[in-house]
Amino acid sequence: MVYIITVTGNILIIGLVSTSQQLHSPMYFFLCHLSLSDILIITNIVPQMLQVILEEGAIIPLTSCITQLFFTGASLTAECFLLTVMSYDRYLAICNPLHYSSIMGARLCYILASLCWLLGFLMSFIGTWLVSELQLCGHHVINHFFCEFDPLLELSCSDTSIVEIAVFLLAIPVIIFPFVFVLLTYVCISLTILRIPSTTGKQKAFSTCSSHLAVVCVYYGTLIAKYMVPSRGHLQTLSKVLSLLCTVVTPLFNPIIYSLRNQEIRAALRKCIWMVIGR
Repeated sequence: MVYIITVTGNILIIGLVSTSQQLHSPMYFFLCHLSLSDILIITNIVPQMLQVILEEGAIIPLTSCITQLFFTGASLTAECFLLTVMSYDRYLAICNPLHYSSIMGARLCYILASLCWLLGFLMSFIGTWLVSELQLCGHHVINHFFCEFDPLLELSCSDTSIVEIAVFLLAIPVIIFPFVFVLLTYVCISLTILRIPSTTGKQKAFSTCSSHLAVVCVYYGTLIAKYMVPSRGHLQTLSKVLSLLCTVVTPLFNPIIYSLRNQEIRAALRKCIWMVIGR
């Protein structure tokens, strides 16, 4: 049910943005890519996870395991960069509204979205390639509900220190830098909103970025907590819970947060429903 609701909600957002003229803006353009990333993440995880639950374990070929690791990393990384770009878009719209249209044009939107996906696949490819070069031995049983980085390292009889250092260094530009950038942009946005004289103006400005801020807090909070908590030993269960939040719960929350808190999307949805009823 969670999987069906998540995919349906994100496809609905993509459909509304694509067909509604009032939603043809940079913010909703990036929201479409965020929804696409959520669909890729949960589709890559949940079918395999359901098989593991129903059969109390499942066999997966090594190539399929590495492929799942790659697409999971690519989707999560692309989402990190997309949330960063969306915060930059909100910063320009609120802190520099007079030049917003001239700066955030269609060409820049396509470039930024393409860079998010390109960097996502590139970063994930480097990490996945390093893991695939390890020599696996032992029982070949992954203590997890999908192929993830740490459980795969536990199967290796090679020296994994270089791989762990490399992946940690990759996480800095993927998680830390974007998170710091998002915090700085929202500090500037908050200061700008506080200088707005009217209460109505403050509420309108805050409503345009509150949904994105909620998604950022949920996503980065879960992601940072996951990679700060050791996954070995007695904390394996906590690591699995955090992985579940990153790959299943967050993609479920994104369309709910944006649809319930965004008046323009609700208005577009009502218009679409009335058009269907009218026909």
